[in-house]
Amino acid sequence: MPTTPSGRTAFHDLSTFLATPRVNSLALSPDGSRLVATVQSLDGEGTAYVSGLWEIDPAGKREPHRLTRSVKGESAPAFAADGTLFFLSGRENTDPAAARAENEDGATLWALPERGEAVQVARHHGGISGYALAARGAALACAAPLLPGAADAEAHAERSKEREEAKVTAVLYEAGPTRFWDHDLGPAEPHVFVRRLADDGVTAEGATVDAGSMGAIGDTAPALSPDGSRVALVRFVPGKVPDGNRMALVVADAATGEELHVLDHLGHDYHQAVFSADGRSLVCARQLKETYETPYDMTLVRVDVTSGEATDLLPDFDNWPSSIAVSPVEGDATVWFTADELGRAPIFRRDPDGTVTRLTAHGAYASVQVAPDASTLYALRTDIDAAPAPVRLAAAGADQSPEALRAPGTIDAFPGTLTEVHTAGDDGFPLRGWLAVPEGASPDAPAPLLVFVHGGPQGTWNAWTWRWNPWPFVARGYAVLMPDPALSTGYGQQMHERGWGQWGGQPYEDLMRLTDTTTERPDIDGTRTGLAGGSYGGYMANRVATRTDRFKGIVSHAGLWDLRSFQGDTDASWFFRRIFGDPLARPQRYEENSPALAVEQVRTPMLVVHGAKDYRVPVGQAMALFQDLQRCEVPVRFLYFPDENHWVLKPRHAQLWYETVLNFFDERVLGKEWVRPGLV
Repeated sequence: MPTTPSGRTAFHDLSTFLATPRVNSLALSPDGSRLVATVQSLDGEGTAYVSGLWEIDPAGKREPHRLTRSVKGESAPAFAADGTLFFLSGRENTDPAAARAENEDGATLWALPERGEAVQVARHHGGISGYALAARGAALACAAPLLPGAADAEAHAERSKEREEAKVTAVLYEAGPTRFWDHDLGPAEPHVFVRRLADDGVTAEGATVDAGSMGAIGDTAPALSPDGSRVALVRFVPGKVPDGNRMALVVADAATGEELHVLDHLGHDYHQAVFSADGRSLVCARQLKETYETPYDMTLVRVDVTSGEATDLLPDFDNWPSSIAVSPVEGDATVWFTADELGRAPIFRRDPDGTVTRLTAHGAYASVQVAPDASTLYALRTDIDAAPAPVRLAAAGADQSPEALRAPGTIDAFPGTLTEVHTAGDDGFPLRGWLAVPEGASPDAPAPLLVFVHGGPQGTWNAWTWRWNPWPFVARGYAVLMPDPALSTGYGQQMHERGWGQWGGQPYEDLMRLTDTTTERPDIDGTRTGLAGGSYGGYMANRVATRTDRFKGIVSHAGLWDLRSFQGDTDASWFFRRIFGDPLARPQRYEENSPALAVEQVRTPMLVVHGAKDYRVPVGQAMALFQDLQRCEVPVRFLYFPDENHWVLKPRHAQLWYETVLNFFDERVLGKEWVRPGLV
């Protein structure tokens, strides 16, 4: 992590840091000759991030070049069998020969030939949320909304226009949930629509087939078999009681919409379906659902398309797989996946005989793409000290160091160094975390320490983040500890069992152990410390405030305060109810883990941050915390964003977030005069 000769880096200027382009996803062409990335950049006014598609040289020799530009941006790139590049965009269709759309209000599907202009392929009133293309056939599957009682897309459009003209936005719910993360659900439900593509590979033709509803929460794209004859989708199924809500896997006939197999079990959720190259099976993630007694677990299963039988592919793998890719070679049953492991997220290879090999030694990986001969992989690599960037590596071979490809968004200079902290919990379980130390920290000039608690709580510090990036704080002179306490991913199922049902118990003890070990370093000043966290990390910030006064200042972002009121208000109440139980019949865990019940123990000044559009941790949690601290005469400030959600995403708001948090810690940890950020 080199620094510039002047010692200045992008992190010393928040506007420069936040203007860095952000690489988000990859798509590889069927012949392996083209690699396309989605890259977010600031718009001309600097008030929003807009995605564009960039061509990346798979050989790593040529400079990247931009393929698309529009005010609305482009995302979700994918290649058709003939090599045509498809993408989603809210851009206006300027083709004079195209039919004029009225208030589509959402993304439409576009195709960009290797030479020529992009053309609109499909549109749907309310927008297309996801799509899939057949690897060898001429078929297209799109996820898009359908209103209750509407027989098809045309009827849906008519009913939508009637609601708009009548100025009706009301929704009549007959089952939950009603919200998801930052938006209201209903009245339409996402369905999967399948159409054939004409000989030109672009024009949709023939009748549209409704392959079924994805349920109230349709946040995953469908999958198509290579020949386009089968479609797979994940469907949210409401239970008779909220605790029974689940995600089922549906395999349907793409030509008729007939459901061939439905994997629907009260004890399992299914995610991320990917068809094999021969179309005879598909691989997906299967989650063993959590109960009051036991944490959830994840594995990969192979589902036979003929029989519907599911086979566990990772019976002895102790971490949770994600980012699935399968071999494009017919007859080859090799699967690649990623999984959190000891503060990293390597790529793993699962051979047909069941052997699992870790392919990468360092970093965290996502968006894995497999070359047509299955000899090479492409992926996005990131780390605590590396922004996401595309890399190339061999599809076999243990603990590789992938080759970086040229792409936008490279950050070369950092204001400090990254190391690891190791200790043991009070039960002897090995604990670890990352520590970013500023340049110049030494026994003669020890750095003040900030502790960042990750969200989840099933999460880990192993990858780059734009929202809670430690380096702007390191540039200000702070060391930043990023600990992985109990419930963190990447340490086996026992790590979850240690903290299950006791969010403020074992995780708190582990957090303090890692903090103690860090402050024993001679280059760290243990008398000047602060703590911050978001989501579950915000909950832990609140919990820490009630348990100790060792920190000079605490930041709670989107944190849970009163677990009983939270459980009835969050968008995913059934999930938390399974963990904590019925608050009337089993109140013990609510009473043991709610920071609000110990508010009179808080002595540490706090900064509370929350967005009004947050439905996962509703803003009422922050309002109650803010009022309770004022009532108890604890110094507190409340940074409130009326139009942000669980996270602060708008560029100017993100800069304001960093400025406010930095100035708060400067005041409370360093003893400097409080500086109120501009524009608030």
